[in-house]
Amino acid sequence: MDLDLRLVRYFTVVAEYGNFGRAATRLHLAQPSLSRQIQRLEAQLGVRLLDRSPQGSSLTDAGQAFLPRARILLHEAEQAARTARAAVQPRTITVGYAEGLVITACVQELRRRHPDGQVRTRHLDWRDTRALAEGRVDALVAYRPLPLATDGFRVTELHAESRVLVTSASHHLAHEKTVSLRALSDQELVACVSTPVLWSTPKPVGDRPAPPPPAIDDSYEDKLELIATGHCVAIFPAGDRRAAAREDIALVPVIDIDPCEVVLVTRADDPNPLLGSLEDVARTLLGTASRRENDELPVN
Repeated sequence: MDLDLRLVRYFTVVAEYGNFGRAATRLHLAQPSLSRQIQRLEAQLGVRLLDRSPQGSSLTDAGQAFLPRARILLHEAEQAARTARAAVQPRTITVGYAEGLVITACVQELRRRHPDGQVRTRHLDWRDTRALAEGRVDALVAYRPLPLATDGFRVTELHAESRVLVTSASHHLAHEKTVSLRALSDQELVACVSTPVLWSTPKPVGDRPAPPPPAIDDSYEDKLELIATGHCVAIFPAGDRRAAAREDIALVPVIDIDPCEVVLVTRADDPNPLLGSLEDVARTLLGTASRRENDELPVN
């Protein structure tokens, strides 16, 4: 039987989300198209893999039996492709990086060391949790907590990073040199999923009622609007300078909160010869010593 690996991957994503609509969004497909692709796979196998209902989808007995094998099949196919690519010139590597991180210096140095190689980058948002596992990137520079399970991956610690309070420029703490968590005792701080960012629950401001809490699909910019209007505060890694460009937002170092950690993540079984060089470059340019100099720069 010739299985279409693309259809197998679609099945694993639907199984992961338990919902055709969310899976279709993740795969950048229309929901009816995704449903037809799954039906094609079921026709190839001669079994029904998913039970569909208005509440979502669930695996049938056949689907439960097929899912672990499907994941192994995709992993082996990805490994075979990576091995083939690593055996030819020019060498290629795609470095993914999470929101708020800057890897320009690392990429420039890697290109200098390997002028015949092809070094690409890919910016990933916090929802793109499978880019490394699926081979769309060969390495990931990210903050802990990581948006993926680390089984089968190599995690290299680069540096610990302090954190800053992000608030409106009119907030009573905006002009402080530093701030303690005790000063935020009136805020209900909630950790984001798989990121080091804490957001406060929106509160009323004067006669303006509190807006709804940020939704899972809200963008970073949508959430910054809640901060700029004074309804919300947040705690960011100090190296995430995206909010610093706004004059209506202030950043204040927080003195009594655990730092967050920046790491380099690669697949443990990846034969790509550029990964060793990337790790060396990342340790040098994103390591503790280099970051200490940046942390000493003033925030305000």
